Formats: sequence, structure tokens, C-alpha cells
Amino acid sequence: MTERIAAVEDNCAFCRIARGEDPTVSIICEDTSWVAFFPSEPATPGHTLVVPREHVADVWSLHPILAADLMNGVIRVGRAIRSAVAPAGMNLISSSGEAAEQTVYHLHLHVVPRYEGDDMDPIWPQKKKLDIELKERIADGIRKACAES
Repeated sequence: MTERIAAVEDNCAFCRIARGEDPTVSIICEDTSWVAFFPSEPATPGHTLVVPREHVADVWSLHPILAADLMNGVIRVGRAIRSAVAPAGMNLISSSGEAAEQTVYHLHLHVVPRYEGDDMDPIWPQKKKLDIELKERIADGIRKACAES
């Protein structure tokens, strides 16, 4: 591990939580590659964060094997939340980059139980039609990038 990566991990709040070094945070579920805990300011009762133990900045930096482990963790935690608090629905949210409102640069997946009349705003903007030519150019670019990866 380089000194720079070690410094990032030493200063990362979620790395400290994953290592069990934050006594204010109680781990509620875990496996070898991830941990789950409540955020300090939950959006709804039962709102849980699932984070990799390894420092990964965002979803774009995620290795496919760790991605599979994390998704299994999210499903396990989501089912446990459903069993414990019986929400009407659930959102799975992850933000990558400042424009997406990422504030902690350690990948984290929000498992957010939803209730009728909860205080969360709608997560989608008003619907707008995308120009068909622009839509096709974007689709072609994504297809090409997928084929190359």
C-alpha cells in the first residue's frame, strides 16, 4: 500500500468505522468485505449504510467481485430492514462525485426504508422528454463503451 493510500484510509471516517475504530457507531450487520450501520442523521427510521471494508472512493472504482459482495450485503440488510420495521417501500441510493451530492468519498450504499407520508422529497425530477437524436447519440456511446469493457 502506498503512503498516499494509507493516509487516505487513516483519514477516512468510513474506513475507521469498518475497522471498528469509531466507538460512537454500532455495526448492525457485517460480513468479511462490508459493514452496515446507521448514519448519524438517518432520512427515515431504519435508514442504513452499507460500505466496503476496503477503501473504494465511489461506484466507478468498484471491482466486480467486491460489487457482488456488496450487493449481496445490501439485499441481506434490506430484507432485515423489511422484517424489522415493515416499510411500505425502499430506496437504494449511491452517489458518485460532487455533482451527485457525494459528501463522503468512500463508497456507501444507502438502504432507505420508505413510509407513507415520510419526510423524504421525491428523488426524481419532473419528467421531460429527451431529444431523440441526443438520446440515440448517448445510447450509441454507451453501447460502444460497454462493448469495449
